[in-house]
Amino acid sequence: MKDLEDWAAVQKVYKQTKSKRATAKILSISRNTVKRLLDMTEPPVYRRTEYSSKIDEYKELIIEWRCDPYNYNGTRIFRELKERGYTGSIGPIYRFLGKVDEDVGSHISKKATVRHESPPGDQAQFDWTEYEVLVGNRYRKVYCFSMILAASRKKAVCCSLKVDADAIYEAIQELYEDLGGITLELLIDNPKALVIENNPKSEDEIRYNPHALMLAKHLGTELNACPCYWPRKKGKIESPFKYIENQFIKGNDFANMEELNRRLKKNVDEWCNETHTTTRRIPNQHYLLEEKALLLPLPKGRYRIKKMQSRKISPDSFVNINSNKYSVPVKYVGKTVLFRINYGFRIELYDAKENYIMSFEQIDKKHQTLSNPEHYEAIAPKVSTSIPQIRRDFTQRYRNGARYLEAAGRKFDQPTHYARKIMELQELYSLDVMDQLIGIAVEEDRMDIKGFKSLLKEYNDGKRELAKSMQDSIPVPPLPEAALTRDCSYYEELCKGDMSCRQ
Repeated sequence: MKDLEDWAAVQKVYKQTKSKRATAKILSISRNTVKRLLDMTEPPVYRRTEYSSKIDEYKELIIEWRCDPYNYNGTRIFRELKERGYTGSIGPIYRFLGKVDEDVGSHISKKATVRHESPPGDQAQFDWTEYEVLVGNRYRKVYCFSMILAASRKKAVCCSLKVDADAIYEAIQELYEDLGGITLELLIDNPKALVIENNPKSEDEIRYNPHALMLAKHLGTELNACPCYWPRKKGKIESPFKYIENQFIKGNDFANMEELNRRLKKNVDEWCNETHTTTRRIPNQHYLLEEKALLLPLPKGRYRIKKMQSRKISPDSFVNINSNKYSVPVKYVGKTVLFRINYGFRIELYDAKENYIMSFEQIDKKHQTLSNPEHYEAIAPKVSTSIPQIRRDFTQRYRNGARYLEAAGRKFDQPTHYARKIMELQELYSLDVMDQLIGIAVEEDRMDIKGFKSLLKEYNDGKRELAKSMQDSIPVPPLPEAALTRDCSYYEELCKGDMSCRQ
């Protein structure tokens, strides 16, 4: 629309210059063009040039042959026209037939679709797509599996690093569990893991993968493969992928795959609390009110096509999988466990009877160790055995701790021995009670563990009264760090009377 742009520019510049010559110079066009455009009272309108075609004189005949009772195809019409003197090619005939098929008679467009609304509990649709996702500071190809209940439009999703048969079967079962039950029918696409043959030109029944049929039997549902090259058949499951990409994937990054799955599931569940644009209902409410009760119960276990591998737990409570070590609870030390790697990143651990133990994400590198301190709590010492750590813990835990260590250091060779014994009793008493009794032990010179336990007995028998809280007792300023360290002169004085020290 160059003329329209020129006309608008000339009108604008001329209003400022009031000169055709100046307008032409500014816009770098001729004065005649400026004059012509100024003479137009209305903006120029684009008019498409009509070109003649060799089929123009035959159009009425083509329409007649396309309709009843002839219903000729393009090749037959081309042959008939050639006999009547048509000298052109077959291309213009097919282009004209495309318009005829849309406008003439009872022709129905190939895009026409009958919307099918399934009753609650009847159908779920399953599919997946792939995204480039920033996981662990690098972009990875992630496969997003999704399932939607056709009636309520409630959705469930999960992500994987693989899209093999194991991952597909696992995703179907996980998503059904997230939806809380099984539908009578599962509408699927045609991957080889599910469908072996679905020829749209054949009248033969669809050939499903035997493992897919076993999975369907295990779940209690029936597979229904949609026609090839007909995505509108499963349109309900196609549209959520665009929403997930635009509203969740773009602009987000994730520490690992477990975080991605957790956040995506939460995001989709929140989305299901919004009104659906087609049903005008909230999917989660629709599901709870009308569909959940009609779903079939979930099976007790999961169908799997591969056996789990076994490993023996090492004495330091680690399991070695693919050159990496992962800690497990110490009660499994020396026992044989089973494991499987799910979705290409999730390691699931089971005992010898295939009871689930735990799961964790596979380390992306080799020869790494992943340790969880909680796995060692059953055998971990309640109090540190390191002397420096005992001193730090005792002084940080109790206000009278520094006083005790300073006083005990003048009396005992190993004051931290008694400090450790006192801290082992902490589980039985409150921090205030222990702190006040430590102060009394220092004042009454009952700092050994026997003397301290006798103080505890007096407190338990009601013979020893304490302040209600540490705020009611006299505050004791902490000693400097140097007071916690015994000077070497102490040992020199000790050795003066002991000949063995000089040897």
